[in-house]
Amino acid sequence: MFFIDCKMGDALRGRRRLRPSVCKLPCPFCFLLLFAVGGLVLFIHLQDLSDMVIQQTPAGVKLRSTSYSRKEQCVHYSEAAGRVARPSDEGDVDPISPMQLPDFQWKQQADTPGSREHDLGSQRVTKRHRKLLKTSPVVRPQANSSSTAESPRGLSDIQEYRRRIIREVCAKYRSNISRTITPHHVSRIYVEDRHKLLYCEVPKAGCSNWKRVLMVLAGVANSTREINHMAVHYDNHLKRLDSFDRQGIAKRLETYTKVLFVREPMERLVSAFRDKFESPNSYYHPVFGKPIISKYRVNASKVALKTGSGVTFREFIHYLLDVHRPVGMDIHWEPVNQLCSPCHLRYDFIGKVESLAEEASFILQKIGAPDNLTFPAFKDGNPKAARTSTQITQRYFSQLNASERQRAYDFFYMDYLMFNYTKPYKDLY
Repeated sequence: MFFIDCKMGDALRGRRRLRPSVCKLPCPFCFLLLFAVGGLVLFIHLQDLSDMVIQQTPAGVKLRSTSYSRKEQCVHYSEAAGRVARPSDEGDVDPISPMQLPDFQWKQQADTPGSREHDLGSQRVTKRHRKLLKTSPVVRPQANSSSTAESPRGLSDIQEYRRRIIREVCAKYRSNISRTITPHHVSRIYVEDRHKLLYCEVPKAGCSNWKRVLMVLAGVANSTREINHMAVHYDNHLKRLDSFDRQGIAKRLETYTKVLFVREPMERLVSAFRDKFESPNSYYHPVFGKPIISKYRVNASKVALKTGSGVTFREFIHYLLDVHRPVGMDIHWEPVNQLCSPCHLRYDFIGKVESLAEEASFILQKIGAPDNLTFPAFKDGNPKAARTSTQITQRYFSQLNASERQRAYDFFYMDYLMFNYTKPYKDLY
C-alpha cells in the first residue's frame, strides 16, 4: 500500500486551532500515476486510429498482422491493389514476388491443366525466392472468371510470356554455363527444310505425332494416317540437326522456326513407365528391367531376374533417383531442360501438351503448312490402355511415401520452374 505521512495539528497538546493536514506523496507514486494516465491516453488514441483505418480500408482487403511460418505461407490477392503479395522467408509480406501475377490475371487466357500461367515479372528469381517458388500455391481465377474468349492476349503474347520465363530462369540458375552450342545441344532436334522448321523431340509429349507431321511436310507421306509406329521411329526419314556441319547448324538455328512441346513432368514420367514397363517390350525389359529388379527388389524370383518383367513403379523411382544407377538414363524420362537445352537455344514456340491441338494448329498455320494437314491424335504404344491423365498419375504416386515424392519432384524441379508447371502435391516443399 502507498504510505502517506500526514502531520496533524497540535490538538492533542491542547492548542486551540488545528493546523491544516499536510500530505506528502513519495516520488515513485507520482511517477507511476503519471505513467498510468499517459498509457490510458495512448490506448484511447490508438483505439480511435484503428477504428479509422478499418473504416477506410477498401472492400476485399484484409488486414493481417500474423507472422507466417514456412508451412503457413499463402498468397493474398488484393483486388484493390491488383497484385499478389507473398510472405517472405522472414515472415514479411513481399509485395513484389518473382511469381507476381500481371494486373490482368483474372481476364487472361485460362490456364492449361497442370500449368500456372502467371507472370514472373521483370525481376529475376533470387535465392531467397527459390523456396517460395517451391512452396507457394498457385493462384487461380474463381469459377466465374472470364473465359478464354474474353482474353485480351493471344497465343503470340502467351509465347512471349513463356519465353521470358525461360530466359529469367536460365539467367538465374544457368548463368555460369558456356554459351557455345555443340552438336550435343541439338542432337534431339529434327529438321524440316521445306518449311524451315526445327522440332525438339520430347518423348511422351506428342513426339510420335509431330514426327508424322514432319514427314508429311517433307513429302515423305501424303497423310499422317499412312505412317505407322515403326515408320515413325525406325525408318530414318527425318534428319537431325547434329547431322549438319557447323555452318549448317548455325544457319538453321538463326533462320528456322524452333519448336518445343513439353508436358507436366510427373505425368510424362508415369506415361513413360506405363509404356515401357507395363506393356511387353523386347528392349526395356531386359536392358532396364533386369538391373532394376536385381538391385532394388529383395528376394527377386529367378523369372523376374531373367526376363526383367514386372518392374514396379516404386522400383523404377528408386532407380531414377539413385546416383549410382545400375543402368544409364533414357530420353523417355530425362528432364526436358537437358534434352532440348532451352538455355542455349532460344525457341520461338514453347507449346504444352495440355493444349496440344490448339497450339499445334497455330504452328502449322504459321509455317504455311497445307490446309488439309491437321495435327493427328494417334495413340502409339498400347492402344487399349487409357491415356495417362492427372488422375492416373496421382494413383501411381500414391504408392510412394512423402520423401520419395519430394525427391522425384526435386529431380524434375528445373522443368517445373522453367516451364511454369504447378507443384503437383501439397506436401512438397
